[in-house]
Amino acid sequence: MKGVFTLLMLVIPHSVFTDSHSLVMFTTYIKGDTPFPEMSATVLLDDLTVAYFDSEKNTLFSRHHHKEKEVDTVVDPDVIRTISSYMHADFEERWLYVKHELNVTERIYVEQRLVVCELMDNDQPGPMITKSAIGRSTTDEMYFHKDTFTYQDGLNIPKERLKILLELIQLRQGHVYYPACIKTLKAYLEKRSHQVKRKVKPRVRLIQKKRSVSGWDGVSCLATGFYPRHINLTILRDGEPVPERLTTGGELLPNGDGTYQMRKNLELSGKDLKQSLFTCSVTHLGLDNKLDVHLELGPGEPIQLVVIPVLVAVGLVCVVGAGIYIIIKYRKKKTASPQSGYSEPSRLMRKGEKGGMEKGPIMKPSETSLSRSDETTFGSALADSRLRVEKEELGRITRPGEKPKGRQLAKVESG
Repeated sequence: MKGVFTLLMLVIPHSVFTDSHSLVMFTTYIKGDTPFPEMSATVLLDDLTVAYFDSEKNTLFSRHHHKEKEVDTVVDPDVIRTISSYMHADFEERWLYVKHELNVTERIYVEQRLVVCELMDNDQPGPMITKSAIGRSTTDEMYFHKDTFTYQDGLNIPKERLKILLELIQLRQGHVYYPACIKTLKAYLEKRSHQVKRKVKPRVRLIQKKRSVSGWDGVSCLATGFYPRHINLTILRDGEPVPERLTTGGELLPNGDGTYQMRKNLELSGKDLKQSLFTCSVTHLGLDNKLDVHLELGPGEPIQLVVIPVLVAVGLVCVVGAGIYIIIKYRKKKTASPQSGYSEPSRLMRKGEKGGMEKGPIMKPSETSLSRSDETTFGSALADSRLRVEKEELGRITRPGEKPKGRQLAKVESG
C-alpha cells in the first residue's frame, strides 16, 4: 500500500500555486489462483478515496468514512459497464501477449494501471495521463489533452500491431475515457467539496540535527499537519535557496488524521552551521503569505546546555531539603524548651509520669482516709477551736475593770 501511495503522489500534479483537482483510478488485474477478484479499481478525488469497483459484482461502490459499502450514484452505471468491459478486454489481450510472445510463465500474473485526469483552477479540463506496469516495472505511458495523443511503448509490440492498437486506444480516449473522467471529476468535486476544499496550514520547524557526539552536522526542515497536499518547502542559506541536489528527503507522507508531512535535510559541518543563517521557507494554500522559520535548537542540542539546568535543579533540591531539615530540628527544640520553666516538683512529677519515679497507688474517691462522719466531727472541732481563740482575743483588748457590754461571755476554760 505504501508503494501504491508513492506512485500516486508521483503522478498526481503537485503545483502549490493552483487550486486544481484531480481524479485518479488505480486498477489491478490478476491472473492466477488468488482470493482477490480478477479486476478491481479504486477511485480517488485528489487524495480522498471516493469509490471502489469489483469485477465479481461489476458494481461501483461509494466509499465514505461512515459507510463502507454503498452503491455509487455519481457515475452512470452504463458508463461503468462500458469502461470496465473495455479495460478488462485490454488486460486480457496484454496478458496473452506477455504470456505467449514474451514467454512470461509466472504462476500469478499482475498488471496495474493508473489513470489521472485533472481539472485546472480556471475550471478548464487538464490532461489525462495513463501508466501501465507489469510486475514492478512500468511498461508504457499515454498522454491525452486537446486532441493531442502521445504514447511510449515499453512492451516492444510489433509496428503493424501497434498501429492498429493505437488507433483503437486513441478512439476510446477521445470519446469514452477522457469525457467520462472529466465529468466524473466535476460530479465528485461538487459532492465532496467540503472535504477536498478544506485548507489546513502547516506547522513548520527548522532544527539542528546531530548524528554523532563530535558536534552538529546538519539542519532539518519539517512541515506537518497541512492540507491539501500541495506544498513548496525550501531550505535557505543566508537568504539563498539550497540546491535540491544537496538536500535529502522531500517525500510527501500521510499523517493519520488525513493531513500530510514533508521533511528536508541538509548535511553541514559545525563550522558552516555557525557561520551561516539558515531558514526554512514554506508556501502553502493554507497560508496567506510565505512562512519563513529560522533555526532553533532541536532534540540534539549540545550536552552542555542540558547538564547545566540539571545541576541547577539538583542544587535547588539540596537547598530545599536542608531548609526542611533545619525547620524540623527547630520545631523539636522549641517543643522541648518549655520544660525548663517548671518548678522542681513539677519537673519531678513530669519525670515520674514518664516512668522516672515510682508511683504510689492511686486512691479512688471511695478509698479516702476520712469517712463522711469523720469529716463532720473534724469540722465541728475546728470551728469550736476558732471560737475559743476569738474569745481570748476579745478579753485581751477589753479595758481593765471595765465589763464588756452586752451579754456576759462565758469564761473560756483552758485545756
